[in-house]
Parts: sequence; structure tokens; C-alpha cells
Amino acid sequence: MKWDLESVSASLDRLIWGAPTEKRSRAEEWALKSVRLVIVLARDLTHGQLTLRAMGLVYTTLLAIVPLLAISFSVLKAFGVHNQVEPMLLGFLEPLGEKGVEITARILDFIENMNVGVLGSVGLALLLYTAVSLVHKVEEAFNYIWHVHRGRSIGERFSRYISALMVGPILIFAALGVTAGAMSLAIVREAMEIEAVGWLALQAGRLVPYVLLAAAFTFLYMFIPNIRVRIGPALIGGLIGGIAWQSAGWAFAQFAAASTRYAAIYSGFAILILFMLWLYLSWLILLFGSSVSFYVQWPEYVVKNGGEVRLSNRMSERLVLVIMSLIGRCHLEGRTPWTLDALSRQLRIPIRPVDNVLIALRECNILTTTGDEPPGWLPVRDLAQVSVKEVIDTVRTFGENEYLRPEALRGPESVERLLRRAEDAADTALRDTTIMDLAVESPETPMERAWLTS
Repeated sequence: MKWDLESVSASLDRLIWGAPTEKRSRAEEWALKSVRLVIVLARDLTHGQLTLRAMGLVYTTLLAIVPLLAISFSVLKAFGVHNQVEPMLLGFLEPLGEKGVEITARILDFIENMNVGVLGSVGLALLLYTAVSLVHKVEEAFNYIWHVHRGRSIGERFSRYISALMVGPILIFAALGVTAGAMSLAIVREAMEIEAVGWLALQAGRLVPYVLLAAAFTFLYMFIPNIRVRIGPALIGGLIGGIAWQSAGWAFAQFAAASTRYAAIYSGFAILILFMLWLYLSWLILLFGSSVSFYVQWPEYVVKNGGEVRLSNRMSERLVLVIMSLIGRCHLEGRTPWTLDALSRQLRIPIRPVDNVLIALRECNILTTTGDEPPGWLPVRDLAQVSVKEVIDTVRTFGENEYLRPEALRGPESVERLLRRAEDAADTALRDTTIMDLAVESPETPMERAWLTS
């Protein structure tokens, strides 16, 4: 039996992850990609850091929820719609049933008792910091999912976070107000009296929560990560996340209704435990949808073994020369500079290895970035003065420090002579070739031509 299970497992592994022995149809390819995506997402949920990130966000939410709602309450109060905070909070905590009503009442009491004038400048600063820290933690979690290790600048963070905290509530309730106003129009009420129209409106009303959640999730997936997320992948992740969140709300409501035994065990802590569980589930679904968007946009990461893609030394050397030839020719022709996202899509290489090469080239003063968003990449020096040997050495030496350098690892003289001969041979072969030669001689690919002319 053990041998049979191992044989079946090996056969499935070859079928799912192995190279095709014959050409597959489009339906088979789509089905295989779907199976791979499901396996990778399940692996991230069970062995990845999505659960840890969700737990961290629960802790930050408990600290920031009152300051966050207090800021939103103050903004909405200036527009006379602060009474809508309670229905919104009740809607979020609806899966908790009667306990959600109790938690909402307590949170609103905290908000109403919070007097900004009494806090002073230091207290107000701490209030803003606590609220902003939640948004920052969410951005860090999204950047982790999207394999982005560089955050936004302080100025950009401030503008984005403040706009999310100040303008976001206004736009949400403005949209709700427009919808409510449209529904109150006489012509709309008359149309609703028609049986067919009324039935369609009823069915559409059942889909409205899913549509609104999908739209909100899609916006978050495009707005928060420090990388350009295309509308298609964000929409797919938003749809899956919205449906999962709405469905999880119904399932959690059933669980909360049947959790009377927990109240007997945990007493007054039962309501807090249920609240934390719902927060954890909500954050996990939000991060899961972002993970779906990531894999849809970057299918190169849908691989059998998880983790960051690591290039071999020869692949890194090849990659740095290809990148320099693309950027060099683009610069010589006066085209729009290449961005990180565009280079990764053009080369069909995951974004992190491409970013590592670009960082190495910038640290060696070979490339620099523009002030655009997203930034483009330009050569710092005349391409005729940049040798191929220098460019290759950037990736060969990238990451070395004073404690881990070739000079600190002395070998036998025979080894040292061999390494010196290899270095001299490489220098002799490459010293007369510059990046200008590569940029002028390299032909354009159709995909590159389409990008350069866009």
C-alpha cells in the first residue's frame, strides 16, 4: 500500500509539475494552471507567512481601531454624516450577531469620549501615529506578498496614508449617499413597482454586497502595494476575496450563534475572542486575495518549490548584460526609460532578481533612476565608457562585505594561480567590448518594440 501511494504521488507530481511530453490543448493548459495555482495558494496558507501577517494585523487593529474610527468620525462630522459610522461598523461586525452590536456600542463610546482638545499635541500625534501604523502594516504585508522589499518614501507614505484616512470615508459615504438618493427618485420608485423590474432589482440587491466588496478589494490591491498592479489581476483577486469574505461572514455568523458554550468557558472574554477571530479571518481573506492577484500577474512564481526565485551565477551575468543592452538602446534612441515592472514582463523573469540586478548597477554608479512614478532607469555614464567586464563584475561582487571577500579566503597557491588566470582571460576577452557595442548591435524583439513605441 505504501509503495502504491508513493507511486501515485510521484505520477501526480510529474503530471502537474513535469514538462509536457506532448502538446496540450488550451482547456488542458488552463486546467493545469488552475490546479497549480490552487496548490500554491494552499501551500502559502498552510506553510507561508500569510497567517503570521494576519495575526500581526489583528494586534495592530486592536490598538488602532479606536483612533482610526475617531479620525474618520471627526472628518465625517464636518460633513454632517458622522451618524453613518455606526451602520458601517455594525455591517462589518454583523457575523458576530448580538455580540457585534455590543462591540459596536463599546467602540462608539470610546470614540465619543475621546476629546482631541484634552489630548494635546503629543497625544494627537500619538493618535495619528497609531492610526497610520495600521495602514503601514497593511502595506508591509502586501509588499511581502508582492516580493517588494523597498517601501515608499516618507513623503509618499504620508500623502497616501492621510488621503486614505481623510478622503476615503468621505468618498465611501458620498457614494452611498448618491445611491440612496437615486433610489429615492420618483421615476426609480415607479419603475420598481413593475414586477419584472422589481424582481431584477431584488436579485441585483443580493449581489450588491459582493460587488461592493470586490470593488473595495480591487482598489486596495492596486493602491497599497509599492508596485504597479494591473487591473486584470487585481480584479480577479478582488472577486475571489470579496466572495470569500462575504461567504466567510455567513459561516462565521453560524459559528458565533452556536458558540454559547464558549461564553460559559471564557465568561466575559468570549466576546473579545470572537472579535479577534473575526478580525483574523478578515485579514487572512484580504491577504489571500492579494496573493491570488500576485500569482495571476506573475505566473513565474507558480512553481513546485516555494520561496524567492534564485538565479545561478551564469543566469545573473546573462541577465545583467541583457538589462544593460535594453536600457542602453532605449537611452540612445531617446525612448521612455524602462521601469522595473516593464523589464520583468519583457524578460519573463520574476521581479525580485531583476530588482537585485538594478540595485547592484545603481550602487556601482552605472545606472540611476528618474523621478517619475514608477521610476525609470537611465545610464549614469557614457555607454562607450562602461565595459562589459565592469557590468559583469557588479553582479559577481554584489553582496560582498569586508568580512566575506576573496582576499579573506586564501587558498593554496595552485588555486590562486588558476583564479588569476581565469580573471586575466576574462579581462582580455571582455575589456574591449562596451555596453555601447551591445546596445547598438542588439536587435529589437516584437514585445520590446511594442513597449518602446507605446
